[in-house]
Amino acid sequence: MVSYEPLWRTMKLKNITTYALIHEFKINPRTINNLKHNKSVTVFTLERLCEILECTPNDILKFE
Repeated sequence: MVSYEPLWRTMKLKNITTYALIHEFKINPRTINNLKHNKSVTVFTLERLCEILECTPNDILKFE
């Protein structure tokens, strides 16, 4: 199972809020909801989050 728990830690470290993801970086609110509930997102979304947060996929997700 994929967990996006590392994403929330990384966002906190980078001082980026979900509000900023939605309004500044144009991430769809439904995508944020999927991430909060550990549901699937596209590889494009993961790439975009890595670009926004200047991090690697390991900083966004983990396998449990």
